[in-house]
Amino acid sequence: MAGCHTDCIEKPISIGFQKFGRFVGRNPWWFFVIPLMTSFVLGCGFYYLEDREANDIEDQFTPVNGPAKLERQYVQENFPQNDSVFSSQRLYTDGVYASFIAVSRSSNILTESAFKEIIRLDRKVRGIRVSAGQEKLSFESLCAMKHDKCIPNAILDIVDYNASQVERTKLTYPFYNSGFHHIFMGYSIGGIDSDSSVVKSAKALRLFYFLKEDDRSKTDLWLNEFLRVFPSNLSLKFITVTHSTSLSRQVEFEANSKDVIPLFSITYVIAISFSILSCLRFDCVRNKVWVATFGVLSAGLAVLSSFGMMLYIGVPFVMTVANSPFLILGIGVDDMFILISCWQQTNVHGKVEDRLADTYKEAAISITITTLTDVLAFYIGLMTPFRSVRSFCLYTSTAILFCYIYSITFFGAFLVLNGRRENSNRHWLTCKEVPEEHPPGRSKGFYLCCVGGAYDRHTGSEEIQPMNHFFKKYYGPFLTKTWTKGLVILLYAAYLTTSIYGCFQIQEGIDLRNLAADDSYVVKYYNDEKEYFSEYGPNIMVMVKGEFPYWNQKNMSDLDSCVDNFKNLSFIEEDIFTSWIQAYEYYAHHMKLNLNNETVFKDNLSSFLEYSDFKQDVNFTNNTIYTSRFFIQTVNITTAIDEMNMLNELRDTAKKCPVPLVVYHPAFIYHDQYAVIVSNTIQNIGVTTAVMLVISLLLIPNPLCSLWVTFSIASVIVGVTGFMALWDVNLDTISMIILVVCIGFSVDFSAHISYAFVSNKKPSANEKAVEALFTLGYPIVQGAVSTILGVVVLSASKNYIFRTFFKIMFLVIFFGLFHGITFIPVFLTFFDICGADKVRSQDVLAHDSQALAQSQSPNKICRVKDSGKQTYDNHTFLTDTNQCQIQQCPGVWPYAGNAQQAHSGQACIANSVPAFTVENQAPEVQMYMGSNNALYTTNHQKLHSDEQVYKSANTSSPALTQSDTPLLTDNATAEPECPDHPDL
Repeated sequence: MAGCHTDCIEKPISIGFQKFGRFVGRNPWWFFVIPLMTSFVLGCGFYYLEDREANDIEDQFTPVNGPAKLERQYVQENFPQNDSVFSSQRLYTDGVYASFIAVSRSSNILTESAFKEIIRLDRKVRGIRVSAGQEKLSFESLCAMKHDKCIPNAILDIVDYNASQVERTKLTYPFYNSGFHHIFMGYSIGGIDSDSSVVKSAKALRLFYFLKEDDRSKTDLWLNEFLRVFPSNLSLKFITVTHSTSLSRQVEFEANSKDVIPLFSITYVIAISFSILSCLRFDCVRNKVWVATFGVLSAGLAVLSSFGMMLYIGVPFVMTVANSPFLILGIGVDDMFILISCWQQTNVHGKVEDRLADTYKEAAISITITTLTDVLAFYIGLMTPFRSVRSFCLYTSTAILFCYIYSITFFGAFLVLNGRRENSNRHWLTCKEVPEEHPPGRSKGFYLCCVGGAYDRHTGSEEIQPMNHFFKKYYGPFLTKTWTKGLVILLYAAYLTTSIYGCFQIQEGIDLRNLAADDSYVVKYYNDEKEYFSEYGPNIMVMVKGEFPYWNQKNMSDLDSCVDNFKNLSFIEEDIFTSWIQAYEYYAHHMKLNLNNETVFKDNLSSFLEYSDFKQDVNFTNNTIYTSRFFIQTVNITTAIDEMNMLNELRDTAKKCPVPLVVYHPAFIYHDQYAVIVSNTIQNIGVTTAVMLVISLLLIPNPLCSLWVTFSIASVIVGVTGFMALWDVNLDTISMIILVVCIGFSVDFSAHISYAFVSNKKPSANEKAVEALFTLGYPIVQGAVSTILGVVVLSASKNYIFRTFFKIMFLVIFFGLFHGITFIPVFLTFFDICGADKVRSQDVLAHDSQALAQSQSPNKICRVKDSGKQTYDNHTFLTDTNQCQIQQCPGVWPYAGNAQQAHSGQACIANSVPAFTVENQAPEVQMYMGSNNALYTTNHQKLHSDEQVYKSANTSSPALTQSDTPLLTDNATAEPECPDHPDL
């Protein structure tokens, strides 16, 4: 290790992959067939898919062990429900119900004509009957009851189910006084226009039909029948109706799978089409059509194997996991493009196993870094308290591992098989051997279809593709201009400023209506509910935890103070307060009881509770009050921010109270996500970024570049978070998943380009940037475009989950790509991170110059000035000119190769390292000399296959010849200079 490089891990891994690539190249069929068989066996795990589906919304999209779940457990244990005295206010669940909202087509629904249609709908609902075996079930047999009657809809009771009574009834809001009863109308009438408390008009009416919770199998049958018959045969002139049930949200969420399944086939067709087009060559031999097809197939096999294995071992399959195949496709195709790019840079005349070995040596570290970072990012995501996120991370991380394994086995094996076809110059479609040169007299069409096998005569690799040429000749030099760098900095500043602004606009939490498809009847119901019934929010129960001396004035003063604190909250309606202790005090006042006496308090409590609606609010057992509760009413809770603030302030107020209090409402189960989602997202991002830094430091042979990779991660995360807020995407369990993905993909782009930057041998930072873009710019663009195409079909989905996945993935890929091919290359040029390399290069040149000057050998050698050419196995490459410079040379200039490498052709030996290797047979070195272009040849004795002969500038080499044979034969006279090139 020298200079700024830290390749103690990177180098042995590269060598290891090189050996593995050679092994795969020699045994391609094993590595091609075994993944296919493995995928078939593991894919049989899809048999268990139906059994593994776990789409319970509460279980999957709410925090495990969230505070509200513990609060609900406390309510269940201390305030058990009594279906014979049903109260929707006192439910600790959402309840079992059907509901519909009637909205007037005119400005007022409180008309006789509108109520006739509403009453007709009510009769239709109550007339629904279902069969459970031999048993006939009606609404009356299943309904929740109070005083042996089904729970009525208050508004219909008020008009006595007589539409003509509506316009003559004086409704008051929010309470309607009926004798000694105060009926709360806030959940029944919406869109109110009132004069003081008297209702002048209303726009909407909502009716509920509550069922018992003791036998869910029967009630579910009735609810499903309600969903089937209710929308049908509705000829309504004066109202429009939306409907829902307690099952609807869950049923509609599970139906989302039907929406996404057709998108899989479309996505893979798009991915294969793009891959083929981007790998298409106008050369019937070098064409990569089948390579691209099998690259996409490799990603598909990875999904099949990983999902099948997870289903075999019983991992729950959640709806969010359905996003994973789209993601895996992008990752797999990205790796494919990197491998193809490196393959194209190998010597086309080399053995296929050597080509694959060189491909793996160059590409393995790059795809290993991205795989490690992606997998670890997802495994870190397992720390989240949301089961839906855990399932997604587990399925996706396993799929990425299979994708990586299949890329270096299945896809690598196919590269070898395709390489064998290319080596024999066979047509990509017919596999028949075709001529390499255009036969005279043949048409241009024949040339395009039946002539192939072209390659770069200077480098021995496949011809440079136009896009690679664009990055090297145009984009790279343009990007490294001084004024362009300044423009890039300004562009980055604008990007960062906008992103930070967007981060402050982010909203938290998932709106439950987003779990259904856009055109679902549930969404329409929720929209009406939000528009007309958002004035009054949930009715919150506040529980006094544990035994409390309600007869003690001092303690009651503390409790009253806490109640006042709740009433003073901005979202609490202080006039709507339900309290058993308040009613008990009113009862005691009329009965002239002294409630400051413990005995009197307890002795009269049972009789009070027996004849009131508060029996379910006091856990009074064995003459001891173990706990009790009262209720407060929230108002104007319309947004996720309102829900979050409500939950936090209620819990904070309860904690500050000297009396131990617990607040609860069934909606809190879902609101709990607000308490953990931000902190959990920050935790995951922080831990993952730290892990990414460690991996980058270990595998990218330059510490500063590793820091730039980490910087890129942070920058892309900020950008995605800010712009997703500006694109109306909330921070919820869905977007949190993609932010974890964001980290992995950020590493993908920056790691590829950073590794290419530090590993190339160009002397200046600008040249390194151009070379890195030339090498990997096009594959990175291919990978980015293929990933976007992989998820673009999700933008057409009717489901929020899939659309959100598309939006954030688009932002991740777009910003990641922009960082990879614009920001990072420019920023890397600002730091002379490879100054040590330049010093070493200068030292080598100085050493060579010194050796050249000190050499007294009369031997001459022809050297090409800055030829930039390389010698490959089994091939001799032409130089730009037949004229070479003749200079004094130190003894013997280097040459490495074998007999086949030195076959007939033109060769100029470059001054690189003062040593050479001869293997197996005596090489015949040929070169053109001086002005007459005479070909000089020297034949050496055959050496042992593993013998290396080194000759320094001033040392003879007896191993070369038996009689000090000079390097050049004496059948021509060497000129001291090249007349045609006097400037050399």
